[in-house]
Amino acid sequence: MRTISRVFIVGNGVPGAENQCFGLVRALGLSHRQTLFRVIRPKGGINKRLQWLPVSLHKRLENVRKLIYGDSLPTQIAVRGHKLMSLAAERQVSSDILEANAKHIAALSCEAFAKDGPSLVVASGRDTISISSSIKQLAPEYVFTVQIQHPRSRLNRFDLVITPRHDYYPLTPEGQKQIPWLLRRWITPRTSPEKHVILTVGALHQADSNALKDAAYTWHDELATLPRPLLVVNVGGPTGHCRYGTDLALELTALLLNIVPTCGSIRVSFSRRTPCKVSNIIWEELGNHPKVHIWNGEGPNPHMGHLAFADAFVITADSVSMLSEACSTGKPVYVIGAERCTWKFRDFHQSLKNRGVVRPFLGKEDIFESWSYSPLNDTKEAAAHVITALAERGWGLPS
Repeated sequence: MRTISRVFIVGNGVPGAENQCFGLVRALGLSHRQTLFRVIRPKGGINKRLQWLPVSLHKRLENVRKLIYGDSLPTQIAVRGHKLMSLAAERQVSSDILEANAKHIAALSCEAFAKDGPSLVVASGRDTISISSSIKQLAPEYVFTVQIQHPRSRLNRFDLVITPRHDYYPLTPEGQKQIPWLLRRWITPRTSPEKHVILTVGALHQADSNALKDAAYTWHDELATLPRPLLVVNVGGPTGHCRYGTDLALELTALLLNIVPTCGSIRVSFSRRTPCKVSNIIWEELGNHPKVHIWNGEGPNPHMGHLAFADAFVITADSVSMLSEACSTGKPVYVIGAERCTWKFRDFHQSLKNRGVVRPFLGKEDIFESWSYSPLNDTKEAAAHVITALAERGWGLPS
């Protein structure tokens, strides 16, 4: 049996998508063999409004723009959490990661196969689909391709597709009712999952038991001595299918103030997507409370430490990733804003509720009281499917 010698991760620069790739590779025990390549779109100016275009077309339009107007762009500022980073600095960070090129990765795979064995390609996100499928087409005998998140069409371009079950919501009776008849032929997916499609409940991630043990050691001095119970509040940001603004921030702070007497301490953190108008309200309402600490975005991100030490979580409904991580810990998870979610994301929340892994945050909870459930185990289960699929091809993982 030939064993996987190299892992090529194809990312799109979106932390939530790339984290799923890293999580799967980690669960396979191959992190030390991975190399990250990234699909890089043009940035600055009008390019922000062209993200919906296929990457190849977007780049061609940018080349035309450069021919006409030159290479200069107006100064732009990119916001990362609470830190401001110029686009020039952002480009410098991106330059440390190799740009994804299907021909180059296919050539590396051919070279690795001759010397050491086959390669595993793991990709996630819409922008990576053309790259990973091209690698498969160029080097079918030398690579095993895994596409995370539904690629919408021609799934046979990949050896394995891993996607949340709620991506198939359009095929359910409830989903069909929400699609106008004239649009049904354009809404994907249009067929039931094929044999090589692996369905998960939520998103893949890196927060396994070993990662949490490492985080507990790293964050021990800061978090272990906090008064218990420790409630961790993760605030995301509105999306197209989960819209909110200052109204949810005001509701969240009011409910948190109601349950403060049942908490020893509360730690609040924001995501990259959290609007300033939301975070500002939370700072104003809770920033001076003696039991509350709000991470200001400076220094190391305490997210993994929070997962390790929290006794319970309150999470905004917009983030599948944050919910998936918290629901893998077995600790109580309360959700705020689920009623605002529409389409397949409402189906996702219903599936969590049906499994008993989350409860709505009502502001009446006693955080001292705990409850249990079967934790989500999507990443480990997905890795097991990859191992099985590799074995069917006569390949395996290094011992």
